[in-house]
Amino acid sequence: MTDILFQPYKLNSTISLQNRVLMAPLTRCMADDDLVPTDDMAAYYAKRADTGLIISEATIIRPDGQGYPNTPGLFTPEQITGWRKVTDAVHNNGGKIFAQLWHTGRVAHPHFYAGDTVIAPSAQGVEGTVPRMRELTYQIPTPATTEQIQALVNDYAQAAANAIDAGFDGVEIHGANGYLIDQFLHFDSNKRTDNYGETPENMSRFALEVVDAIVDRIGQDKTALRLSPGAYFNMASDPRDKQVFDYLLPELEKRDLAFLHIGIFDDEMAFEHLGGRASDYVRSRYKKTLVGVGGFTPQTGAAAIDANRFDLLAIGRPLIANPDYIAKVKNKQPLVEYDEQMLASLI
Repeated sequence: MTDILFQPYKLNSTISLQNRVLMAPLTRCMADDDLVPTDDMAAYYAKRADTGLIISEATIIRPDGQGYPNTPGLFTPEQITGWRKVTDAVHNNGGKIFAQLWHTGRVAHPHFYAGDTVIAPSAQGVEGTVPRMRELTYQIPTPATTEQIQALVNDYAQAAANAIDAGFDGVEIHGANGYLIDQFLHFDSNKRTDNYGETPENMSRFALEVVDAIVDRIGQDKTALRLSPGAYFNMASDPRDKQVFDYLLPELEKRDLAFLHIGIFDDEMAFEHLGGRASDYVRSRYKKTLVGVGGFTPQTGAAAIDANRFDLLAIGRPLIANPDYIAKVKNKQPLVEYDEQMLASLI
């Protein structure tokens, strides 16, 4: 029943995967205090190199993008060198790895970068405190100026170039889960009245500018994107959001990216304005390589691929619990159940 998971898959003319199982990006907060990847991180990723593709934990593109402690960066020489240890370890074990490029936008906190403002599309804050650092309360962000938006586009492109220098096979742009790019794509967080707000075309502009800048820098074959059409995390849903993604998805299809990846924690989550699951909504409007994620077992994931709901399956927490996930599934061995205590160390 799971044989389809172990078929090779050709992303494009330059990148082929040994199977259809991807390691989903998983925030671990295990970089050092300079946000440099560690030797333990290299060993952690290398153990999972038998997946078709590893997508790294979300990696910040510049200091003011940080919203969690000890999340790695890709903006200093030391960070690039640290990631090179990781990519070398993965490649030495026969794997491939993309860097997920990240700016948290309105859920960043100045505590991490000795700043005094948080940058976002609009002055629309989120309630609550920073995970793992509950003493830090979220701030009302400062709306980005047009000049600051262009600087962000440039910094995304530079981070992509840094990722290639660090040995990554490509990048996945984090445009999902309530972070900066996603904040431009939803009415809850985007109240702008300029060229980056109000209409589907304008609200999609920043995401497309980032995609285009990265494609220009490293190539479309090495560029992927994660999206959350259904707002559910650090974001309130708005039925008008569908109009934005109705416009954005065909535009992305024209760009012939390596893949598009659904940003969802549970694929069974239904969104009334999308007509059900986010993955099914995207598949109906995007016919190129699509990655599904969110609570799948090997059996349900294989069935979804077989039904053409998506092409590749990203696995998250089970790969934390089972570094040998691929071998266990192939050999029909039981999987270790994920437990939150596993987040205390890299195994």
